[in-house]
Amino acid sequence: MATFLYNLGRLAFRRRHFVALIWVALLTLAGVGAASAPAAGTTSFSIPGTEAQKAFDLLEQRFPGASADGATGRIVFKAPDGQKMTDADNKATVAKTVKELGGGTEVVSVTDPFTTNAVSKDGSVAYTSVKYEVPGMELADSTRESLEAAGDDARAAGLTVDVGGDALEAGAEPGAAGEIVGIAIAAVVLVITLGSIVAAGLPLLTAIIGVGIGVSTITVLAKALDLGDTTSTLALMIGLAVGIDYALFIVSRYRNELAEGRDREEAAGRATGTAGSAVVFAGLTVVIALAGLAVVNVPMLTKMGLAAAGTVVIAVLIALTMIPAMLGYAGRKIRPAGEKRKSSKDRKSSKEQTSSKGHTSSGAATSQKQAKPNMGTRWASFVIRRPVAVLVLGVVGLGAIALPATQLELGLPDDGSQPTSTTQRRAYDTLSEGFGPGFNGPLMIVVDAKDSDDPTAAFGDVADGIKGLKDVVTVTPPAPNKAGDTATITVIPNSKPSSTQTEDLVHAIRDKGSDFKADTDAEVLVTGTTAMNIDFSQKLNDALVPYLALVVGLAFLLLIVVFRSILVPLKAALGFLLSVLAALGAVVAVFQWGWFSGLIGVEETGPIMSMMPIFMVGVVFGLAMDYEVFLVTRMREAFVHGETPSQAVVTGFRHSARVVVAAAIIMMAVFGGFISSGESMIKMIGFGLAIAVFFDAFVVRMAIVPAVLALLGKKAWWLPKWLDRALPNVDVEGEGLRVHDDPAKGSGSGSDEDRELVRV
Repeated sequence: MATFLYNLGRLAFRRRHFVALIWVALLTLAGVGAASAPAAGTTSFSIPGTEAQKAFDLLEQRFPGASADGATGRIVFKAPDGQKMTDADNKATVAKTVKELGGGTEVVSVTDPFTTNAVSKDGSVAYTSVKYEVPGMELADSTRESLEAAGDDARAAGLTVDVGGDALEAGAEPGAAGEIVGIAIAAVVLVITLGSIVAAGLPLLTAIIGVGIGVSTITVLAKALDLGDTTSTLALMIGLAVGIDYALFIVSRYRNELAEGRDREEAAGRATGTAGSAVVFAGLTVVIALAGLAVVNVPMLTKMGLAAAGTVVIAVLIALTMIPAMLGYAGRKIRPAGEKRKSSKDRKSSKEQTSSKGHTSSGAATSQKQAKPNMGTRWASFVIRRPVAVLVLGVVGLGAIALPATQLELGLPDDGSQPTSTTQRRAYDTLSEGFGPGFNGPLMIVVDAKDSDDPTAAFGDVADGIKGLKDVVTVTPPAPNKAGDTATITVIPNSKPSSTQTEDLVHAIRDKGSDFKADTDAEVLVTGTTAMNIDFSQKLNDALVPYLALVVGLAFLLLIVVFRSILVPLKAALGFLLSVLAALGAVVAVFQWGWFSGLIGVEETGPIMSMMPIFMVGVVFGLAMDYEVFLVTRMREAFVHGETPSQAVVTGFRHSARVVVAAAIIMMAVFGGFISSGESMIKMIGFGLAIAVFFDAFVVRMAIVPAVLALLGKKAWWLPKWLDRALPNVDVEGEGLRVHDDPAKGSGSGSDEDRELVRV
């Protein structure tokens, strides 16, 4: 592995024009394709194997043309104080609005609140429902704009009007300002870490190119593969973070190789062969974690995971090829590690000295500087002296933060979780005020009486049976289809959609379904948005353990190959579980309990998004292994080259701690940029990933890992002989590159710039 990547790095360095041209051409091709790609089609949400999905599919069969998956919108009217919606003037205003809506494109039906009993008991609130032909994500912008503007005349007449429903659903947009701040922080960290603006610019440039190719490709394929905007957001989030980190790893190693006195082509080859090997295996763990989301068997999650995994693959390929090429273009603008900025007079003197004597004196001077302890060395030495105290403090601290995760409540965000400044949230609150909280989450009961002797009687029995259940406010009369063998019944709960009481009601109706089946031969199915959310949460809970087993198991095997050890991969997996549990605890404390919620703009607390646990496991595991691979491979490299286990830990920290810390800060900045999003789902994902990276990088990898390795000593690198013989030798440590240690090959006479001009 190391030898192949070494040769690839040198080839890319020499053929930099060709490599750069290929990636620019790919970016251009993807960009042109995205600009000319057809608009994405339907992004319908389906959950195969659940009762809610089965009922939904049955509706499409038995009620053809009813647009069962079509979007719905609600216009909620509230009369001024002292008036009622039933007043003549207000009724006329609403009737005009209903008429205007009925003439719109893509509209199937519009209800009149005064004929459908959609006026509150006190007469202060009324609403009209609009049914569309296509799902919310597929609605034309003009249709959505018409819905939003439909209440303008009513507002002018003095009514309070707000609009809700999934017809307003649009792509989840990340906070642009927050992302810009995140990238700016990443740029500052890169300048501090790499010592120059040019060196810092390379990771940003290559990461942006990689994300551009990845996101543009997703846009091109969006219609054909039914990809939603959330897919692009995740790919952007992950691709930008890992793209910067992988490039940072290689550029940092390149500067270290320069500090050893090697010429620039040789340094680029060695950086790609050593740090590049770590990048390959770190990228593989991320790809495994993201692609493994397919085991959940939710199409939306599968597509999100595969699209993000593809973006990670692009980031790895760019790091291995474009970074060495860019290093060739940068030339002397990227200085060896430890070399401080000189005055113009000193630089002139140094250049003259280098032209006559080569790189040896500079390399020797830098090596002397590197021999001095840096912050990483001092921290590692401290941990090695007190491993038990550091280990206990780290484990207990993360364990305490993880405690709120024991009270985790799962659900999916609805309009009630939107900021209070949005019209969707105001419509939600007004409906709750006028009709009760359950009105925002009606349950749809589908009664399949095809096998019943008396379908009409069966429909009535089901409706009467549901009326007697706890937490039921309203049960509408059955609405049969033309064939008379299937009917729908709407049930209004007494509690809000995301409450445990509503979930209990769904289970109660389903439990009673067996009685209905025995008595009437009719099958009763519960669907609707609320039931779909409940089934989705349950499906994700059921898939979590198999997903963990698959992803952690595959990554564990991969890390055994990388580290040639049993205990080191085991420690890596256990450390990850600790950090992800702590991150989940923090998410529960902020988004469910409301602790410090005002600091990040969380206006409404409630259940945690259903996909958050499994999503965090997938993404955070892959990212955590990035730091593990890059940090511990440097320790393994030192151990293989003859250092004691304790010395190897210190050496690994001396070379890698600064870069790992910088990479973690960059990832936190990128993920933190999404916290400014107005979309609660994106805000929660951004916060969860940012805090998880903090716990994993600064507590697990920087404290718990060296403490455990110090306690294990040589046992950390133990591997059964039979397994050692059976495993392939991937040579992540670059042992095979020692054949290139001949000084004549590493730093020949003449200036770097002269040799580079010849190669060009």
